[in-house]
Amino acid sequence: MRREDIADLAAFAVVAEEGSFTRAARRLGVTQSALSQIVRRLEERLAMRLLTRTTRSVAPTIAGERLAARIAPLLHDLDAEIAGLSEFRDKPVGHIRITATEHAAKTVLMPALARLLPDYPDISVEVVVDYGLTDVVAERFDAGVRLGEHVAKDMIAVRLCRDLPMAIVAAPGYFDRHPAPRTPEDLAGHRAINLRLPTSDTLNAWRLLRGGRETRVRIGGPLVANTIELILDATLAGMGLAYLPLDQVQDHLRQGRLVQVLAEWTPPLPAYHLYYPNRRHASPAFRLLVESLRWREGD
Repeated sequence: MRREDIADLAAFAVVAEEGSFTRAARRLGVTQSALSQIVRRLEERLAMRLLTRTTRSVAPTIAGERLAARIAPLLHDLDAEIAGLSEFRDKPVGHIRITATEHAAKTVLMPALARLLPDYPDISVEVVVDYGLTDVVAERFDAGVRLGEHVAKDMIAVRLCRDLPMAIVAAPGYFDRHPAPRTPEDLAGHRAINLRLPTSDTLNAWRLLRGGRETRVRIGGPLVANTIELILDATLAGMGLAYLPLDQVQDHLRQGRLVQVLAEWTPPLPAYHLYYPNRRHASPAFRLLVESLRWREGD
């Protein structure tokens, strides 16, 4: 394969990922017209259409989608190998992309990055918040952060924190209209504010203990959202019960703005883990980040 073929394939992969010539050109540091010519040249060489273009959007054809899915992991590996050359520099350097859920990013990643990054100005980190179970290889992330039970078996997993206490809460005004539940069975008569999980397109199940065994329940309600912040706002407004991390509602509980119920039936969730592929030549910057995030007994 010629060198220009590799460059053209890499440019196509960026356009397919961004879904926009404008954003892709900005990311690659070229003009939009030059990038369009590169992709057209690649299509002519392959004798097939790779992208469907309209005035508003750009999307891969079936052939283009297949090609992008195949070459994206290869390009990610190449980027990782090049980043690994920083071993020959005096200081860790590089750009690291991480996918994390909203709560994990806020409570685990950001505190660690606040401690790490000021001392290493040549390291930059991009955090993408997503509740889906992201394939870090296909999506060209260096790592992801999810609950330990959701990490694929073929990934390296590093524990980042203790297990996560959860709480079922509602505003006092909600309980003026609905008797507080005393057992999990009582939830059937209540209204919930739910979190939508994009990967399965289902509502996040609430984990409860029944007869000493964990079960998962889903309760209907007036509102579904995809961020904890929106769910918390709706809960404070008295719209229903919510199932939230305890650390996000503790201040509201202390000040009486929320009331916790079924505490003895609400077990903690498994701890967050950093997960990433088995890359023997991970860059010094990435190894430094992993060590700064790793949970140690007593933390």
